[in-house]
Amino acid sequence: MLAVTVSGPAWLLQSGSTGGVGDDNFAAGEAVVTDALDAAGLPTELGALDYLLHRGEAHPRTRSGIMVVEILDKAPGWDRFVDTFDNASRRVLRLRQKVVVPTWPTAAPRWVIDPDFNLDYHVRRLRVPEPGTLREVFDLAEVMLQSPLDISRALWTATLVEGLRDGQAAVLLHMSHAVTDGVGAVEMFANFYDLERDAPPKEPAPHPIPQDLSPNDLARAGLNRLPGAVVGGVRGAIFGAAQVVGRVVRNPLSAVTGVVDYARSGTRVLGLAAEPSPLLRRRSLSTRSEAIDIDFAAFRTAAKAAEGSINDAYLAGLCGALRRYHEAFGMPIDSLPMAVPVNLRSEDDPAGGNRFGGVMLAAPVGIADPAARIGEIHARMCRGREERAIDVLGAMAPLLSVLPDPLVDSVVGSIVSSDVQASNVPVYPGDTFLAGAKVLRQYGLGPLPGVAMMAVLVSRGGTVTVTTRYDRASITDGGLFAQCLLDGFNEVLGLGGPDNGRATPASFTPEPENEPQRSSTNGEAR
Repeated sequence: MLAVTVSGPAWLLQSGSTGGVGDDNFAAGEAVVTDALDAAGLPTELGALDYLLHRGEAHPRTRSGIMVVEILDKAPGWDRFVDTFDNASRRVLRLRQKVVVPTWPTAAPRWVIDPDFNLDYHVRRLRVPEPGTLREVFDLAEVMLQSPLDISRALWTATLVEGLRDGQAAVLLHMSHAVTDGVGAVEMFANFYDLERDAPPKEPAPHPIPQDLSPNDLARAGLNRLPGAVVGGVRGAIFGAAQVVGRVVRNPLSAVTGVVDYARSGTRVLGLAAEPSPLLRRRSLSTRSEAIDIDFAAFRTAAKAAEGSINDAYLAGLCGALRRYHEAFGMPIDSLPMAVPVNLRSEDDPAGGNRFGGVMLAAPVGIADPAARIGEIHARMCRGREERAIDVLGAMAPLLSVLPDPLVDSVVGSIVSSDVQASNVPVYPGDTFLAGAKVLRQYGLGPLPGVAMMAVLVSRGGTVTVTTRYDRASITDGGLFAQCLLDGFNEVLGLGGPDNGRATPASFTPEPENEPQRSSTNGEAR
């Protein structure tokens, strides 16, 4: 449920996470730091990328908060709902951990069990206004996403929303991207759910032991460790240099060629994949989200008909929507820059932290034929995944993480080069239940790190949802874009034949006619 978007800011698309700082005790006047994992097997030290995402929470334009919206078939009992999160927070320690940043940069920031953890602050309850549709839920989610998380506490909230029509309810999970990425969250939070409505209660987990660690304590511990760290760093640098020299001596041509190839690949990864859209140029702090639902089997049929993957069909649907939107304004374009996160996790990686790279795609918006569009996207994505420097931004993260905020903002501003970011997250294939309520739908709302739009596809329980969160200064006609989104994906679904099914609007009412129409200035369809 938490953070299922496999996404990250377009300016950082791979983790620089390293080892951890130990879960040892800090006695009065003494602090000892060792490399270790916490009791749940997660690193206690923030990786460079994780820390950058954490720092961004303080600034409106760089906040990495992500949200999952789950629609439940009924409102769960409040006590059972709270107990579910209480037990989960004892098993998934990130839910009880806060980040301690040293007063001086002598040690890496660290996850510690918050001695003042208060579940009542993190688990909340409210009623949505009438008529209780997904539209009202999304509007509430936007307010939450635009509000900063309290970085002095554990970095999440869970809100049970009651009052939806037909007796349904919603759960809004708001979490910092510093905790984990989407794939990590699917693994980390799987034990939230049951496979049956009346599953037997889980055995209560023991309370984690809190840690009283102040920023000054962590800074002193890092200072005490500094001489050994310097010696180890020098030793490692000498050993690494010796290895490099050895490779150059043995095969100088190969060594030089490898460096040049990586540099060229890095230029392509960081460079402008296509000219930005003139229609999506402006940025603001005002956002809105729209979503559609698609039958998973129908979507897979359409993808196979064009010899593409689910991801290819997803990106083709987005391109179709963007083509229609641009044409409606009389501003057709051939392509636009799109960032597509790629999972880089191995089976041995812990669930915490961020492990993803990114393909900077020249999205073929101008190709009208959906089958041809899928084929072109497939070819371009394959080339992007083969880039040697797909992790180049992760390699830059350690340097960026120690720069002052104004300089980081300047560097990040020069790196952001995409109009759209598109994430794809497979979650759980079968039925799942939360506190006795069945999860009917799941929608992912990602951050907008300098991009005009963040799109998230979530596949769960036989249904695909596509949610687009956009900057309202870029997408100025919300009603028109919602219709274009629906038509763009129906165009792709049509590849599966006339009986293959169509996309269903989840957060809006479609236009009565098939072709998109211009809407009024307030975003409501005429």
